[in-house]
Amino acid sequence: MTQPSTHIAIMRLLDAYLDGLHYADSGMLQEVFHSDARYINTVAGDYCNLSVPEYFQLLEERVAPAESGQERQGRVVAIEVGGPCMAFAKVEVAMLGRAYNDFLTLLFDNGKWSIITKVFHYNT
Repeated sequence: MTQPSTHIAIMRLLDAYLDGLHYADSGMLQEVFHSDARYINTVAGDYCNLSVPEYFQLLEERVAPAESGQERQGRVVAIEVGGPCMAFAKVEVAMLGRAYNDFLTLLFDNGKWSIITKVFHYNT
């Protein structure tokens, strides 16, 4: 993949990620998360390190921001490509009364980019 097409593919992935969060839709997010991905909450007292199925179960129990009338609020702060199969994205998301900082490690595998780790912190 060339550099411009890599960034375009990653931006599309991140847009789908933000949509999946907004709608709390595990089906949408299954398209952007690698099957081996980890979901890691770094907030003291709320730490967790979950597999994708565990994260999706948590997601299904959540009221979607879209259902509660919230607008989708998220932005890509940075993307860094570290090689032909590795990249990093920093994303900020506001939802459910919290401001999230997501650090996403991305993997190019089987012809597509996906999230292999989501490490995040939030402020209320």
